[in-house]
Amino acid sequence: MSGVGAGSDGAPGRAPRLWRYLWAWVLGALLVVWIVLVAAAYYTGVHEAEEVTDGQLATMARLWLQAPLPSPADRVASPRLSDAEPSMPQPPQRYAPDVHVVLWQQGEVVWDSHGWAPHLPADAAVGYHTWELPDGDRRRPWRWLVAQQGARRVAVGLDASRHPALGRDIATHLVRPAVVLLPVLALLLAWAIRRGLRPLTRLAERLRGWEPGQPMDWPVQCHEELLRVQRALQDLVQRLHALWQRERRFTSDVAHELRSPLQALVWQARLARTQPHTAEGQAALVQVEQEALRAGELLTQLLALARADAPGAEPAEPVDLAALVREVVARLQPMVDARGQHVQTRLQPAIVWGHPTLIHLAVRNLVDNALRHTPSGSRVDVRLGCEPDGAVVLQVVDDGGAAQRALQAASDRGGLGVGLGLVQRIAEREGALLQRVEPPPSWTTAYQLRWPRGAVR
Repeated sequence: MSGVGAGSDGAPGRAPRLWRYLWAWVLGALLVVWIVLVAAAYYTGVHEAEEVTDGQLATMARLWLQAPLPSPADRVASPRLSDAEPSMPQPPQRYAPDVHVVLWQQGEVVWDSHGWAPHLPADAAVGYHTWELPDGDRRRPWRWLVAQQGARRVAVGLDASRHPALGRDIATHLVRPAVVLLPVLALLLAWAIRRGLRPLTRLAERLRGWEPGQPMDWPVQCHEELLRVQRALQDLVQRLHALWQRERRFTSDVAHELRSPLQALVWQARLARTQPHTAEGQAALVQVEQEALRAGELLTQLLALARADAPGAEPAEPVDLAALVREVVARLQPMVDARGQHVQTRLQPAIVWGHPTLIHLAVRNLVDNALRHTPSGSRVDVRLGCEPDGAVVLQVVDDGGAAQRALQAASDRGGLGVGLGLVQRIAEREGALLQRVEPPPSWTTAYQLRWPRGAVR
């Protein structure tokens, strides 16, 4: 897969391919394993060569302890088995080295194959020994086994300097096929990784061709990891689709809400222009002023929502809901008095975590919605309390009955109206839930904001 990213010079460029990234890591891991395998083969070869040498020495010592002694005529200072080369295939020297043998009988040297008796320690204990012994003009390590049976004592030795050569030989035999097979394996891995990522590529192509509002044709996934990614994307697409629909409904509500005062402004302005200096003209001007204030208040609330809802505009903090409700009711009191309504509050202490401006706007619109959709002389009750499970509930009830008809009209248009639409959006942002619930006895309509226990501080 590829995408658009920033190059090293800051210009747009292609992002690194995922299959190449995975391929490089797999090849790196294989190279590390290969190096470890070669090192292990070398050290294993050296160790096995040492064990084979010890086994050869034990076999030779057993033979010499049980073999008949040479005749006195053959007991020379440095006898040789034969000066003639044996008639047999010659294996590599490191696999068939010369065995040096020194044989004593009652403390007297009776056989010395290579004249090494003077170089061996006279008091060497029975067992294996590694000695640095002279060999011409240099010294080399030798592995010796000293064994004794009755009055007979034997020492057999092999050149131990051949062990590293054996280890290198074994490691070389492992390296040679790996050098040939590694490029082939690299190509096979590249093909397998690209083929394995093909379902992810198909998924990206389907997402690239998807249009909001259209059903998504999801490819069938056969692997659990890709299936989890696809399910997460499906959830994301569904949330985006729901958000897009809510935005459309909210935009429709705002347009419908603004259309009424704007139309009223046009008709009242025409009436004031055609009937100046009359009672009807003055009443039209008053109506123009009221409708302009109504439209201005709506735009002010939308602007406040946009500013408060912007990322990083206001940090979340503990909000005292009881104090906030008292402030909202105090600011709406002039409208309550003008309409002859009555607002009563029943508040318990409650603190929630959120953005003060957004929560203030939600509470104001919730109370304002109850006041505007109820007739003069009606009652509005604002209640704040805590439920047994720790949730905080802010409930607004009224006895006007008109709110239910307003809600039904808004539902016919596909939304909740601007006031409740604002409350709905803010509730989703703040982790609360806007609900229309069954009103208490003698009340007509009830709406509530409910903060679950996790949002309460």
